[in-house]
Amino acid sequence: MDPETTGSTPENVTEQETTTTDRLAQATQSLAEALVNINAQFESLHSKIDRIVAAIDPGSLQASAESSKLAELEKANHDLRAQAARARRKTLSPLVTTLLAKEGVEGDALIETPVVEKALAGLSIEQRIAVKAELARAGILM
Repeated sequence: MDPETTGSTPENVTEQETTTTDRLAQATQSLAEALVNINAQFESLHSKIDRIVAAIDPGSLQASAESSKLAELEKANHDLRAQAARARRKTLSPLVTTLLAKEGVEGDALIETPVVEKALAGLSIEQRIAVKAELARAGILM
């Protein structure tokens, strides 16, 4: 480029370079200050996250202990329900007791299916179903 055609003299070029250099230096300084601010914010957020994690960790241990205690209580409840089901009173209606007595079967003993079929042979299908349901409910039918 010719200085006469562009209207620039060597002094003007040097002055423009100095101005541009000053502006670049100011921009670099501004970016450095912004970076320092961002780093400070990052450190602040990092410390807050550390405090939150520290606050949550003991709580999670307590929740874990409570969940294991809850599991133990649920198991105990299940065991007690099973015991109650086994200890339930097993009573039969007089009709069923009479039918079984005719075949020589005690009323509270476990009864095998062929014996029940033989004892119920004279009944209708609906009556057989009702008697078998009652025996099953009492826990006597095998």
